[in-house]
Parts: sequence; C-alpha cells; structure tokens
Amino acid sequence: MGSSGKGRAGALTGPPALRVARSVHSVDMASLISKSNDVLNLGRTSRRLQVLQVGKFYPPHMGGIETHLQDLCRELQKSVDVRVIVASDGHSGIEETVAGVPVSRVPTWLTLASTPLCPEMVARIRAYRGDVLHLHVPNPVAVLAYLASGYRGPVVATYHSDMVRQKILGPLFEPLLHAALRRSAAIITTSPNYLRTSRVLARHRERCHIIPLGIPIESFDHCDPSAVTDIRQRYGDRLIVSVGRLVYYKGFEFLIRAMTRVQGKLLIVGEGPLREKLGVLASELGVAERVVFLGKIDHHHLVACYHAAQVFVMASIVRSEAFGIAQIEAMAAGLPVVNTALDSGVPFVSLHEQTGLTVAPADSTQLAAAINRLLDHPDQRAIFGRAARLRAQQEFAVDVMAARTLSVYDQVTSGN
Repeated sequence: MGSSGKGRAGALTGPPALRVARSVHSVDMASLISKSNDVLNLGRTSRRLQVLQVGKFYPPHMGGIETHLQDLCRELQKSVDVRVIVASDGHSGIEETVAGVPVSRVPTWLTLASTPLCPEMVARIRAYRGDVLHLHVPNPVAVLAYLASGYRGPVVATYHSDMVRQKILGPLFEPLLHAALRRSAAIITTSPNYLRTSRVLARHRERCHIIPLGIPIESFDHCDPSAVTDIRQRYGDRLIVSVGRLVYYKGFEFLIRAMTRVQGKLLIVGEGPLREKLGVLASELGVAERVVFLGKIDHHHLVACYHAAQVFVMASIVRSEAFGIAQIEAMAAGLPVVNTALDSGVPFVSLHEQTGLTVAPADSTQLAAAINRLLDHPDQRAIFGRAARLRAQQEFAVDVMAARTLSVYDQVTSGN
C-alpha cells in the first residue's frame, strides 16, 4: 500500500481499505476458498500455511472476541494449519485440542485491571516459526508479548475495538498498541464505521482491511418448532428479545424503561453485574411481569427464543459496543432488529429501514416507538426479517469471513 509499508516483513502494497470486503462481494464462497487454498499452498507442497492466533482467552471462557476467535479458527482449519495461544484462568498452563484446534493456555502470573500477565507468551511467540502471526487487539498481554518477543515474521492484527473506559491503562497502553500496529503488515477492522471513527486506526488507515465478523449462520437458521410453541405459550405472541451481558454499555436500563410504553414481553438473555439493579428498576417502573430475565441459556434455547420473538433489540449506548454480533444471530433467524445510531459497527450490521430500525442511543421513547411499529405492522416486520436473513447470509457468514481472512494471509505472505 502506501510508502509506510516499505521494509516491513510481509508488508502489503496496493489499494487501501475496503479492498478485501469488496473483492469477495457477491462471489461464490466455495470457489473463493478453493482459489485461496491453491494460492496459499503454491510452493508449499509439503505443508499448509501455518498461522498462530494470539488472543486473550478462548472458549469455554465466554466473550465476543473469544467466540469470534473460535468460529474463525474452526473455519480456517479447513484451509490452513491454525494454532491458538491465550492466557489461562490460573497459574497452570494447559495444552489441549478444542474442536480440532490446538490451543495453548499459558500460565497467568498476575491479573491487573482485568488484564492477565503471561510472561511465557513472550517465549512462545519468539519460538514461533510459522507463516503468519495473527494478533487480536486491543489486548495488552498479546501486544506486550509480541513486542518483547522480537518476532520478525508477517503480522496480521484484528482491531476489535477502542479502549473506551480504560482511563488509566488506556493512555499507558496506547503507545504500545501503535507500535504493534505499525509493525503489522495488515490490520483487519470489522466495519467501515469503526475505521472511519477510531482515532487509533486513523494513524494506520493505509493498511486497514474491512472484514466484518461472521457466525455459523446455519446454526441459527432453523430450530425445533415445539420449542418455539412452548415459549410463545408461556410468554405470549408479542415477544421482544435482547441478548448480552448485563453491563452499562448494553443500555438495558433504557430498554426496560421503553417497556412502560410497549404492550408485550421482553426476554433478556445474559448475566452480569447489573442483574439486581435492572430487576429493581423493572419493579419500580411497574413492568416486572413483562420483563423476563432468562440468565445464561444453552444454544438450543437461545435459537428458540430468536424464532419465537417478533423483534430483536440491541439498545447499546456507547461505542464499547463495537459491532454487536448478537444482531447477526437474530438476523439469521429472520428477526428484524432495533438498534442504536452509535459511531461504531452496530448500525452497519443492521441497516435502518432495510433490516430493521435505528434510533438514538439512550432514548427510551424512540426505542418504544420503534418496537411498537414493528410489533403492530406484521407485513413490514416480515419484509425486514427476510432482508435481515439475506444480509446475514451474504455478509456475515463465517465462511465469508474466513475467505476474506485467507485473502489477507495470501497478500502478506506473497508480498502483494
């Protein structure tokens, strides 16, 4: 790309951001992946491309980045040899294989500001002799380990989000993050919105590629009809569902306040530190009987909730919600989405007046109006729902994401 890429191991040259996303739009994914495999294995007749993914944690440790990393690795392993290195939850390390993916959980010596410190990760990266090192940031443990390792091979970094609330750690960590991004041959960001609004990415725009997150669409597309019937018999047929950790930036407070103006039941899926406070709020507002906290549920029950509901709501209030992957799950199930106009990837996932409705953040009145509009107009709800499912299949499927990522690996390893 730009001259700033010269002299960097595996640095890219060519057009700037959006190239990867555009290059695969409306292209048959099986054909694209097959071609990617041919290129990646050209001249490597004895082995496949080797990629080391460096994250913070890995499932069963749950979180948005953790789930993304697992989905990405499961899909990539069909084409390349993938290994994962992350922090463990304690002082002991674990070597295991999870769904065919080798995972190294290195010992955590100390946890500081929710950040695990793992000195062994430095040695692991230093000893790595594969083709691509793929960092998932912001992640202080991965960035520190990479910079300290002296690794000089091609690096790809997926930039998931800015550090929004880290008032102390953020300013200290940002120079190190910029150092790691400067050394990266390619930077993946998950939406054009985030690329446009991130102060960090603004300094590295010429090496950015937009690759939206993807999920296994088929696992949300169908479910047991009897499970859907059971949910509707229990809660009614004007159902709203919202999914996420019960934390401040998810905006559940405003969604519960909106329910004072909505005739229907709200199913909230997830756990978190605000559970008790939100329950008290629902009681004080007189909507406790219409707000149901389901807590943590299994995948089968979650999919049934999506298919039983008429509307999905993501009420997030700040750009800590960088993408909102639960929207894709709901869209794959054919649900219209009500989301918020954040300066992040949230309104990029579900489009206003196409796959749902977008309202101002932290505005319970607008939330209620949007929910009521969809509940009261089944024809419009169906149109949005069909468009949502199609958008999920075309833009946010895990095989689409993997094919776009393989294209980046091809470029950084071939020097194109």
